[in-house]
Formats: sequence, C-alpha cells, structure tokens
Amino acid sequence: MNRSLFMAPAKINLTLEVLGKRPDGYHALRSLMVPIELYDEIEIEPAERLALMCDDPALAGEENLVLRAANAIGVRGARIALRKRIPTQAGLGGGSSDAAALLIAARAGTFGALPPWEDLAIARSLGSDIPFFLVDGAALVEGTGERVTPVGAIPPWVALIVKPPVAISTAEAYRRLDERERPQRPRSESIGIQAVAALQRADFAEVTRLLSNDFHEDALARHAEIARAAAAIESAGSSRALLSGSGSSLFALYQRRSDAEDAAARIALPPEYRRFVAAFHSGAPWRGAAA
Repeated sequence: MNRSLFMAPAKINLTLEVLGKRPDGYHALRSLMVPIELYDEIEIEPAERLALMCDDPALAGEENLVLRAANAIGVRGARIALRKRIPTQAGLGGGSSDAAALLIAARAGTFGALPPWEDLAIARSLGSDIPFFLVDGAALVEGTGERVTPVGAIPPWVALIVKPPVAISTAEAYRRLDERERPQRPRSESIGIQAVAALQRADFAEVTRLLSNDFHEDALARHAEIARAAAAIESAGSSRALLSGSGSSLFALYQRRSDAEDAAARIALPPEYRRFVAAFHSGAPWRGAAA
C-alpha cells in the first residue's frame, strides 16, 4: 500500500422532495444533488492495524463513518488521517462523503486485496447519502438514496454557504414532516425532474426559481439562527437562500465567483455563522491523488 490522499466533497441539494414514509420505516425521497468544491481530506498510509486520526477529536470515535466503512469491507492494516473542512451537522454530507471516499479508495486497490464486497450494498447499509458520493458528479437521487442517476456535465456556478451555530436532528426533522399532510407528487410532475432539465441546459434563472426543500420552512420557523442566516444571505445579494439537506446550512447560487464572494463579504452576521464560497464540482474526478 502506498500513501494516498483522497478528497471528499460536500454537496448541496438543489431540490429535496420527501415523498412519504415507507412500510419499512425509511422515507422515499427525490433530490437533485450537486457536489461542490469544499473538501475533507483523507490520507491513507500503511500500518500494522486499522486506526483513524481526525483533526477534530470528537469525530475520531468508533461511530465515524470512515471507520465503519473500513470495518465493513475488511480493512485491517491502515492509518487513516481525516482532516475536516466540511462543517458537521450541516446538511452538506461531509460524513457520507468521507465514507464514500474510503470505499472508492478500496475500489482503487489502495488497501490491496480485500474480501469480496459490493459498493452499493455497503454504501446503503452505512447511510442514505453515500451512494450519491460514489458517483463523480451531480445526480438525481431517488428511493431511499440508492437510485442515483447522473445528470452529466453541469455549469460552473458557485454556491455561497452559511452554517448557522445550530444543529438539527435529522430524525426530528423527518418526524415533524410526517405530521404534516402533504399532496402526492407523481414523478412526471416532480420539481426535481424539472430542475434536472434546467441544470442540463444551464438555465440559471429557472434553476434558481425551482430551488426547493421540504424541510426549509419548518427549519426557518423553528430555529431563529437559520431564519437570521437566510435573511442575511438574501439581503447581501440577489439570490434566494435555501436549506441544504435537513440543515442547518443554507446556500445561495451565483453564476460568477466574484458575485458570490462579494455577497459573502456583505453578510452582516457574527463570525460563529461560518461562510464558504465553493464552485460546483465539474470536470475531472476529484479523488485519488498521490500524497
């Protein structure tokens, strides 16, 4: 095994439709997800036993998805160093992306010979966002996260992201959504399907019009920090703010990095509201560099 460095990107949800709770307890969803150029770094090198180091000690325990993924596929001798750049409990998929990067590293032979394993089955067992991160690019994600349809080349737009100083329980967000009566949305009328078409033709105005997240309104109503961040983003520029995932991060889209950076500089929020400017990931695969 050689020492290798893998980059694990964050994601944003341009649309997120929760279609209902299934008999098995999982939720059916449909979401247009886009990877962005905000990365965690995973460095892997040979070692006598499996060990995970993280620059955030609170994330270095047995429940870390990287360690769980390594154990699930039979990795025994490796030292894995995780450097976190993606904020946690943010709706940006950092933990899921980290686990997917580990699976991709294994698929590339980084750990040498391993017992037989199947990417999708392992990914699904670890988390619903992980199958998306096995695809190098934007995708429409359906089912419980296992149906991932790449959408092809995407425009080089830029996201301004703000992470308020608040965490949201995903389980609680789903529970509250289940309490509300919502209309049936057939696939042919899906806002996500419409957004895919708009993204593929690089129609910025239409994509921003279609931005949608079923968790958004409840998050703003229940968390003053999120409502404050959304108002600040929209006051700083001309773009709408939308929750990513079940939160607590919000994002706004821009066609040019300079516009996103100008808006970020104008945001009137204290420093505990972390902000990032990150382009849509587009082009060559993002993982697999020699360290």
